[in-house]
Formats: sequence, structure tokens, C-alpha cells
Amino acid sequence: MSQTSQPEGVDPTALRDRLFELWTCKDLEGLRLEAAKGFSELDEPLVGLLEVLESCPGPQKGKSSTLGQFVMGEFLRWRPGRPRTSLEGLAAELVPRLQRRALGLACEGQAACLEPLLDIYQLGRLDRTELVEHVGRLWDRCAYREAAVLAMKLDLQADLEMEKMCVPLVLLDKLAMAEAYVRGRPHLQERLVTMLDSWCSQQFSLDQLRKRYPRLCLSKHQTDLIQPKMVIKHVFRLMEKFNVDPAKCSNSVHKRKFDSLRFLMFMHFREGKMSEENWSDHVQAIVEGSVELQVHLVELLVRHGTSQQAAEWAGYYSLPKNRLPFGVWDTLQTLPPSQTGLPPVCCPSLDSWEPSPHHRQCYYQLPVARGNVHFLSTLEQLESCQQAVMQAGVVVGVDMEWRAGFGTVSQQRVALIQLAVPGAVFLLDLCASAFSQDPQTLHFVREFLAHKNVLKLGYGMSGDLRSLVATWPEFSEEPLKVEGMLDLLHVHQKIQMSRRGCEGGPRSVEVGDGDGHGRGGASSEKGLSLLVQQVLGRPLDKQEQLSNWERRPLRLGQLRYAAADAYCLLDVHSVLKENHARFGLPTDLLSLVPGPSAAGKKKEERTPRDKSRKGRKKTKDSEQASVAEPLSQPRGPSPGEGGPVVAPQDLRVVCDNMLQGLGRYLRCLGVNTVILENVDDHKVAAKLARAEDRVILTSGQPYQTLKSQVAEGRCFALDCSEKARDQAVQVLRHFHVRLTPQDIFSRCQACNNDEYLRLPQKTMTTLMTEKGLVLEQAPPSAEVWDDHYEPLLPYNSWRGPEAPSFTPRCRWAPEGSLDGQTLAFPSGAVAQLDTVPPGLLPRIPEFFICTGCGKVFWEGTHFDRVLSQFDDVLHISEDAVATATNIATATLISTTNTAATTAPDLRT
Repeated sequence: MSQTSQPEGVDPTALRDRLFELWTCKDLEGLRLEAAKGFSELDEPLVGLLEVLESCPGPQKGKSSTLGQFVMGEFLRWRPGRPRTSLEGLAAELVPRLQRRALGLACEGQAACLEPLLDIYQLGRLDRTELVEHVGRLWDRCAYREAAVLAMKLDLQADLEMEKMCVPLVLLDKLAMAEAYVRGRPHLQERLVTMLDSWCSQQFSLDQLRKRYPRLCLSKHQTDLIQPKMVIKHVFRLMEKFNVDPAKCSNSVHKRKFDSLRFLMFMHFREGKMSEENWSDHVQAIVEGSVELQVHLVELLVRHGTSQQAAEWAGYYSLPKNRLPFGVWDTLQTLPPSQTGLPPVCCPSLDSWEPSPHHRQCYYQLPVARGNVHFLSTLEQLESCQQAVMQAGVVVGVDMEWRAGFGTVSQQRVALIQLAVPGAVFLLDLCASAFSQDPQTLHFVREFLAHKNVLKLGYGMSGDLRSLVATWPEFSEEPLKVEGMLDLLHVHQKIQMSRRGCEGGPRSVEVGDGDGHGRGGASSEKGLSLLVQQVLGRPLDKQEQLSNWERRPLRLGQLRYAAADAYCLLDVHSVLKENHARFGLPTDLLSLVPGPSAAGKKKEERTPRDKSRKGRKKTKDSEQASVAEPLSQPRGPSPGEGGPVVAPQDLRVVCDNMLQGLGRYLRCLGVNTVILENVDDHKVAAKLARAEDRVILTSGQPYQTLKSQVAEGRCFALDCSEKARDQAVQVLRHFHVRLTPQDIFSRCQACNNDEYLRLPQKTMTTLMTEKGLVLEQAPPSAEVWDDHYEPLLPYNSWRGPEAPSFTPRCRWAPEGSLDGQTLAFPSGAVAQLDTVPPGLLPRIPEFFICTGCGKVFWEGTHFDRVLSQFDDVLHISEDAVATATNIATATLISTTNTAATTAPDLRT
């Protein structure tokens, strides 16, 4: 206890004792009244507050709050307008002593008390050297998180060594805390990113790093996270977030390029999905300026290609003999000089505008002559385009192309804009800097997209518009208005739904026709290519999709592909408009598309209402440029435009490990949800989605990788900055899920099982007695009362006689499925009866046991909280409206602390 003198008045120790007695009795109302009265009677409230807080017991296992936190909360409630609650009225010699005591208490107490103590006692006014020393003492006690939090609150980052503070945080899987530590400090942000990049070098040793922090204990999970693959992902994410020059992260960039080379080898030599020209363009861009990458390229060519190809590339880059694989140098000596000075690509003379007969037979053909495809790179050439596409009533096909980055580029910038009108196609060259950066070009693009009398056709335009904003920052500063846009993605979604309804069963978006399509096997089309195949009879040839669109001049094959990609939209729209009934479409195709939106709106400019309300509505961004495949037959009226409703049980999803909170919410609502563990790679989500016909729910950069591994519409991205509850609402709305009270808690939140065994009170009591779990029918303890139910009300005393009981829409196990001796189910799961408080038995008439994991549940008070959280998407029949309030009082409560946390915020 501090020796600081306490003026006469109420004894803080006595006040503490009275508060502790009321806290033990759980008399919260009396506790509030006594706290307010005691604070008023203290002669020096700031001194007395410290006395009380210093003697309060610390955190207790299983308890979410402490007496100290409650006292601090009541003091903040009582403080406004009180003249004796500021340091100005205290003696000058007393203030530093109080501040030092408060500083020690702030670091040793609960995190909830830190902010109030910093504010009340103005700890920032202490000498910075003293504050730094205190942070250092916390760090020496291995309280790394607390040290970082205190440093951030007191703005001490400039006085501390960044590596010393952040390395333990990163190793302990608290990278988000390290990011917060360097927020708003560009020099520290760059040092953090370059430090992580150094961990990706071949010389890095985790064991050597751990020796610098001998008192730091890492779990296997934490150790597994410090792998080059995981660290590189964070480096690229932070490079974009903090705007760090990639040249300063050479290790990560170099490793990504190594991986990109292997991917290109696979796509070209194994899959045959890239032409020789495309492959050569990307290879040159990747290995340029790096002898190591050039040598690696030659080694891969020896393995996947031929010795001659390897020798040609070795000669082109003049690689020394001692760096070449065996046999390549000898092959190089046999090549004529003409084959060693130029990039080894196909002969340019073979690049023809006219497609081959095989191509004409298998793929959609551009019905426009070469002379009507105009490549625009000057303002003078742009004038003819303006006259063609800015006429009222004209229909324009819109598409954009950018260079594939293969993970080495975070932001995709548009290299080519295609605008197609009947009889002509205009290709706007955005790689011509003078043309693309001219204000007239920006003005034209802005006016064209905002022209409401020009019908613009696109497919998955949200992705194109995001790349457009990344290309022109001006569109971020002043939001880009888009009107008169028909995204055929929504039309395609409606077609797929109509096809399912007619065929009477689920249909994959991938269509294998078995004609080979040029690659000797059954092909699979998706996205725009699938739509073109369904409407026009032949798919698009997508071999040029992964072209280097920044290369100049573009090859004729690239020009033909770019023109066809935009012009096919006109042909598809024309056929659909004339034959809308055959495809199950309304007469007005625009009725399938959400209303006008503003692209490029700054995230930080959105108000909380934007995020909580507008973010729940179906928008273009939420579509993520994919065809959202319906998941079952229509079950009733659609909750929104463009799709039949489905039951939660019919929606099968896999949540990436970044969305575990969302996954627990979806299980709570009855959705069949697989949740990846922290150690699982993102590829596991794609494997599960393909094997079990699930939709991938992910966030951030993995979306771009995962969506290419599954069919269109089977990967949906969410904003990880939103709360899990809001994410769940977005998923329900996007997939048209009809949620009813019977769906809530119809699935086990721990294991995703939807089968329960009902056990009456008598049977449960008998089983627990036989296993020695019930000694006597004692009243429930205070801990049971606090965590599970309210003892002042007997079970169901607040229900009306006509109120329905809890009836989840789940599968019920037969009575004999539980072995009375072993307490095991046929699945091998053992009923966890030891987690049921014996004092609860007299009050609960029926228990529910999950047959998948053995957890025991019973009716409690969580159900109404879940109903209130999701009332805006909940469907209750008219007959049930009168008793909806009573229905809302039934729920299932898990018997373990871990189960209590599986649905975040349900108990708050």
C-alpha cells in the first residue's frame, strides 16, 4: 500500500470492503448506489480511487469482468461535473506521486482501465524518460503486448526501438498489434516491412532469432506461422497498405517471382492454357535483371521443356557455362547465331488476324473486319470514338484488360479499355502516358460512364471499376458515377437459376462438352465464356486472357481477343433481348441489376450508417464479379431481386481462417459451415469447395487466388474490417437465405453437426447419478447462476400457456443411439455429461446432446439475443407473430467455456 496521505473522510479501505461484499452478492444495483455515495464522501476522490483499485482482486478464471473494472466504470459515470476529479485542485507535490501510482496500476490491471487512468491522471505529462523506462520494465517481464499498448497510448514509438517492440509481437502471432504500433509513422512502417522481408531470405534462421529472445515461448502453431510462404503474404499486403517501394523488399519479390516462374511452366507445358507468345512475354518480365531467376528459368526448361529451348534462353541472356545445367552448354554451341540474340518466341510472321479453321469451328468469332478495330493512343484518334459511343440510345460493350501480376503486383492498373459499338471496336491505350494522363481522356471516361442515355454492357464490372480507380487516383478523390450500366453477370445469374428450376436439380457452372476445344480433352467454361457458349453456341477463346497487356506493340492475336471480348457482349445482349422468355428472363433486362452506384468512394469517408446499413444491402461490390450460383430449388418468394430463396441448411460454405468469427455465426444460424484452422493453407478451402460443393467465403488478397480455382460464383469475398454479425447478414442477403426462428441453434457451433439426441430430465439425472456426477440435489452455485441462468425465475414461468417450445429444424437421433455404459454415440463421440452443473437438473426438463462431438445443450436465454441481432433478415410467419416474443426466449447454451465463445457477442 502506498504511503500517500489520505485526508480525513470516508476510509477508502472501508469503501472497498463494502463494494467487495456487494460484488460477491451480485447486487449490482446496490453496488452502483454504494459506489456513487462513497465517491461523494471521499475528501480526495482521485487519491481514494487509487486506494480502492490497488486493493481490488485481480482477474479470475472464467470471469469476463472484475471489481476494479466495475469501480472504474462507475467512477467515470459519477465524475462529470465534479470539481474534485481533476489534478488541478491537488497539491503540486502530490500530483507526480499519484501519476506514478496510476502508471503502475494501468499496466498491471485490466486493459479496460488503461485508457481512463491515462486520461484521469494525465500520465502523458510525466517525464518521457520515466515513461520509456516503465515500458522497458513491462517488456523485461515479457509483457510484450502491454508494453506496446502503453507505448502507443503515450505516443512513445519515436523513443523506442521498433524491432525490439515488434519482433515479439510478430512471433506471438500479434502482427495486427505491430501494425497498430507503426500506424501513421511511415519510417517505422517501412522498417517493419523490410524486417519481415529479411525473414524471407535464405540466410534467415528462426532459431537464431529466438536466441535473441530466450524468455519468449512459442507454440507449434506460432512457429508454423513464421514460414516464408506466410511471411511473404504479409509483406505484400503491408507493402500495399503502407505504400512501401517493392525494391526495398527484394527477398519477398524474388521468392514470388520464383513461384511465378513455376506457375507459368505449369500453365504452358502441363495445362496448355498459355500461348508461346504470352508465356515468353511474362517470362521475360519476371526474370529481367536477375541472373538467379534466369538460371532458374533454364533449369525449369530442362525439366519441363527441351534442351534446345533451355539453350536458346541461356544464349539470349548470355549465362556463363558454370551456371548452366548439364548438357545445355553443349546444345548452345550447336545453335546458329541467329537463334541466340533474340528472345526465343514464335515467328512473328505466324501472328495473323485471320483465325485458323479449327478456331473458327470451336470458338466465337469476331464479326468485325480488321480495319474497323481502332487502336487509340492520341487525343485526335479519341474524337472518332467519342462521336460513336456518346450518342443517346447507343449500346456499347465495355471491357478492360490489365497485365496479370501472378501475385507480384498488388494493384492491377488498366492497360487497355475496349469499347464496342455495332460494326466497330475502339481500343484505348492507357499505356501511352501522354494519352492516359491527359485531362481530356479522364473527362471522356468519366462522362461516358455517367451518361445515363448510353447503355453500357459489361460482365463483372465491379472488378474493372476497381482497377480503373487504381489506374486514375483522381477517381478516388472524386467518386466515379456509373449510370446506364447493364452488368450481364446479373443476367447470367438469372439464366443459371432458370436452368436449375427447369431441370429439377443442381447444375454446376462448369460445362464439359467433350469436343476438346483445341486441347485434346473435355473443356470447362465459366464466366463470360460460359455465357457466350450458352447464348451464342460457342465459347470464347481465353488463351490470350493472361497476356502481357502492357507490351507494345500488341500482337494481332491480342488485338483480336480484346475486340472479341467486348463485341461478344453486343451479340449476347441482342439475342437475350429478342429471346428473353426462352432464357427465363424479364422483358426489361435492366430490372435484374441494382441501381446506380458511385465507384471509387473512399472507405474512410463512409459513415457508420454506410457500413451498418448500406453495407448489408446487395451492391455491385458484394457481387465480386462472379455468378452467384443458386444452391437449391426455389422455396418461396425471393427476399431480393434476381434469385429464389434457400433455407440455411441448403447453403454449404467453407470459411477461410480469416473469417472464423463469421463461420461461428453462420453455424449458429443453421448454415452448413466448415471453418479452416489457423494453420490451414488457403488452398484447403478450394479443395473442400470442389470436393463437397461448397461456396468459399474469404477476405482480402486470397480471393483473387481462390476464385480462379473454383467455378464462377463459388467464391465470395467480404470485408474483414466489418463485424462478424454484419458479414453474416451480407452472406444471408447475397445468397437469398430465408432465416426463421427454427434455424437458430439448429446446428452445433462446435462441430457443425445437425443431429441431436433429446434426453428428458429424468434420464439425464439417472445417467449422471450412475456415473457419480450427482452426489446430492444441491442448489446451484453462484458461478452456475452467473454463467448459465437466472435463478430468480423458475423454468418457463414467464411463458404463456400457448407459447411454443424450442423446436430447432435439425435431425433427431433415435433414443437408443447413446450407449448407457460408455456414453458413446455410433460416431465415437462421448456425451460430455460432466460439464452439466448438477444444480441445474431440477430446473431443466429436457437436454440436447450433439451426436457429433458429445456437447450438451439446454434451453436458456441466448435465443432472444440472436433473434434481436438478426431481426432485419428474420422471417416469422403471420401465425407466429403473436408468440414471437415467447419464441425468442428459447435457446441452446453450451456447457463449456469454449462453447460459450463459439458465437461471439451472443452473450453480451
